[in-house]
Amino acid sequence: MPVAPDWEKCPALEQVPDKVSGAWLFRGTRVPAWAVLNALHDVPASAVYEDFPSIRPGDVELMLTFLAASASSEGHDAVAA
Repeated sequence: MPVAPDWEKCPALEQVPDKVSGAWLFRGTRVPAWAVLNALHDVPASAVYEDFPSIRPGDVELMLTFLAASASSEGHDAVAA
């Protein structure tokens, strides 16, 4: 069973209880991580910055790298167990 990533360890994201109902957001924005992940189904990361200009350059790639590392370590732990 997949385990949700520990978003606290992703430097591109923050959670502010009073912003967007406590969703994980790109730092300094009101853009939820889930919105960008949904957008990535249809467009490349470079186009996401056009749709969400408040996201800092490189933060989408940072989030994707974090997710890949999380998935990799999750799979590695499952093999080791």
